[in-house]
Amino acid sequence: MGEHQERAERALRLAEEVGAEALLVLSAPNRRYLTGFSGSAGVVLLTPRRRWLLTDSRYLEQAEREAPDYEVRALARQVFRQVADLLREEGASQAAFEADKWSVSQWRRATAEAPEVRWIESEGLVERLRVVKSESELAVMAQAAHIADEALAQVALILRPGLRERDVAVHLECKMRQLGAEGLAFPTIVASGPRGSLPHGQASERVLEAGELVTIDFGATFGGYHSDQTVTWALAGDRPERARLREVYEVVRAAQAAGLAAVRPGVRASEVDRAARSVIEAAGYGEAFGHSTGHGVGLEVHEAPWAAKAPATDWELQPNMVVTVEPGIYLPGLGGVRLEDTVVVTPDGFRRLTWADKGWREW
Repeated sequence: MGEHQERAERALRLAEEVGAEALLVLSAPNRRYLTGFSGSAGVVLLTPRRRWLLTDSRYLEQAEREAPDYEVRALARQVFRQVADLLREEGASQAAFEADKWSVSQWRRATAEAPEVRWIESEGLVERLRVVKSESELAVMAQAAHIADEALAQVALILRPGLRERDVAVHLECKMRQLGAEGLAFPTIVASGPRGSLPHGQASERVLEAGELVTIDFGATFGGYHSDQTVTWALAGDRPERARLREVYEVVRAAQAAGLAAVRPGVRASEVDRAARSVIEAAGYGEAFGHSTGHGVGLEVHEAPWAAKAPATDWELQPNMVVTVEPGIYLPGLGGVRLEDTVVVTPDGFRRLTWADKGWREW
């Protein structure tokens, strides 16, 4: 049995646990996980005997090539009516759907086009399977991270005062594409000087100045999977705030080390957050660290497990889960520091997917 067939069977068993005879999947990451199909449009329908992938005319040939385990059909204009007809062929009338992914308009269409179907709400059903990665997934993720690491090393060669934040981002993004990335994991963050207090400060026209810190948060996609890493680098030179920022840097570095040390099987994701956050709080910067310590990475750059104070689901870490550890301190008007690595949980701890040195570095 192929990997995608096995995933489909496991997903259908979970749907059966909530009382459904079938599973309907519309979300792109879950669709790709179940089928291998990388197109931007499509619907997956699973029943005990058959597997369908419905897509439009742009992708029919691609779908047949990428999802050989599925019956590929052209997507009808009234897709929920089409789904109801397929269910009737199988003698089924109850289908689980991704309640946390559907819009109100999709729900209205489903109930109007297929009133005879009993739609059963489910949340995070396929995501429960995705949270523990297979060896093939980890290999692809390692390649995405390697591409990003190599591109960052090239950026290190050109980093200097006088560049715009946007120059740094463009150079990094071009290098990732040249090295084989399919695209960006997310819009590249380059935040220099006082803009370092913006956790998601996308690259701007601001010119880098001597003595400043520069935070770079970036990632590549490869084979549909994402990488995610953050460095904060220092440009050579003296500035009044330099000593304070160096102090902040060392606090964040210690917090990240504590968070990483907490990553191992049996630990709750919230405990990783607590380990890192306690270091920052003890140094008096607790109010300057507002986001969670980490998150899962995979077909989405932000997915379960969530290493937060009180996540909605506090996952117990297991081998082959992938999580980031990315504490930060943000001081408006002064700047900020964030350090991030993506790691795989192993039977006795973790191993890195991202390898850029997180020690203090100056250019």
